[in-house]
Amino acid sequence: MPTRPNILLIMAEQTRWDTIAALGNPFIQTPAIDRLVAEGTSFTSAYCTAPVCVASRCSLVLGRYAHQTGCTANSPMPQDETSLMEMLNAEGYQTHGVGKMHFTPDSHKLWGFESRDYAEEGGMREGDDYCDYLKHNGFGHIHDAHGVRSEYYYIPQPSQLPARFHNTQWVGDRSLEFLGRRDTDRPFFLWTSFIKPHPPFENPTPWNRLYSPVEMPLPYMPQGYEDLLTYWNRIQNRYKYRDQGFDYNLLRLIRAAYYAALSFVDYTIGRIVQHLADTGQLENTLIIYTADHGELLGDYGSFGKRSVLDPAARIPMVVRYPECFAAGAVHEGVVSNIDIAPTCLAAAGIGAPGSYSGLDMADVGTGATRHDGVIVQYDQGPVGLYGYVADEWKYYYSAADDREWLLRRLPGVMEYRNLAGHQPYNGVLADMRKRLMEAFRADGYEAPLDGDGWRHYPPRDIPQSPDAGQLYQDGVPFDVLVSQFPEGYIPRCVPRGGM
Repeated sequence: MPTRPNILLIMAEQTRWDTIAALGNPFIQTPAIDRLVAEGTSFTSAYCTAPVCVASRCSLVLGRYAHQTGCTANSPMPQDETSLMEMLNAEGYQTHGVGKMHFTPDSHKLWGFESRDYAEEGGMREGDDYCDYLKHNGFGHIHDAHGVRSEYYYIPQPSQLPARFHNTQWVGDRSLEFLGRRDTDRPFFLWTSFIKPHPPFENPTPWNRLYSPVEMPLPYMPQGYEDLLTYWNRIQNRYKYRDQGFDYNLLRLIRAAYYAALSFVDYTIGRIVQHLADTGQLENTLIIYTADHGELLGDYGSFGKRSVLDPAARIPMVVRYPECFAAGAVHEGVVSNIDIAPTCLAAAGIGAPGSYSGLDMADVGTGATRHDGVIVQYDQGPVGLYGYVADEWKYYYSAADDREWLLRRLPGVMEYRNLAGHQPYNGVLADMRKRLMEAFRADGYEAPLDGDGWRHYPPRDIPQSPDAGQLYQDGVPFDVLVSQFPEGYIPRCVPRGGM
């Protein structure tokens, strides 16, 4: 029987597809990921099933679209389904997770991991392995272990920690520790999951000085870009404090900080890959580098995710395993993060469940199979955002706007024009709409449909007051916050919770 490969799944949270130097980004430094590109296959039209953390990760571990899992937002995952890790573990794999998993509602759930090094975003959490590590090393006074959130969410900030204690370093250290003590009689599945470059964009010295803001490109805002935005873009810009004008120096600084966070992640990835090479395990390890979703980063005048536009929904996908993936190959056909689970199972010699909607990317890379299109969905409450992406076209419908969009996908060109409503494209529009609706009906998913059309809801608008709807996520209890000030000073910043 052939030796089953080890599997290393690397996830960089909230990472855009266009953040790899070897794939055409001249502004960023990613030598470790560049190595994976040179030695593996890059899938340059990869999309997440849902442009938010929880729903996307749910689809990854279950191999099915968001509408099939029932998790379509940052909402509870189904708790009675068998995960990728459980299937691998049942077949003899030693399974270990490091860093952010964002399993909801039980964030500590093992879900097939034999062991976990637990770390989630936010403040100093009880029961968080990384926070316990900080306390043990004299940093128990830190309230914002991953940066200050709320109104500072998109304001670049120096880390409150030195690089050797930063979470990015810790994720790499714990991954290397697992590799050093693992059971060598079994293959391993290691999911190394970084919180960064998810905002806040906080970087330790010297990484915070890696990029000069004046060399960063300005956000992509083509003429009439507002026409491509949905209600979810506008409401997200509001609650992330980014809807009251542009400071172009700040926008360039934001991108510099985002790239710096990702370069620190890249450096850590390089340490792990080199360890595999030094210990003779690299050639027998399937390595997948990806993200759960992207980040608008000022493009289209917007920030965050919750959008079908490429900066939010398109993700990196680089796969290295010489047994099945050609070195230096670039595949431009659409794939999805639902393809990760069947790819891992196929490499391990395990048949994928019939319920899976994903494909083995090894077969996709050789042209043996392909997706006609992939689904991207965000649905929080009754008014969802539904997208269908094919090789040449992208379609999406926003129930909150009662409107649809049709975009042509062109190599090397960011999306710039809605063609829905322009008569020569009516046939393409109808075909893309039909393909998405038929996929929903085939799965018995009728919630967004009404006969042959979309279900209509009353229109939604953001509040008129420019300060209404802004989120507060400080994480410091008010009594603790008060105790930090001298007598006579009462903080006006009152924690209220948030998303």
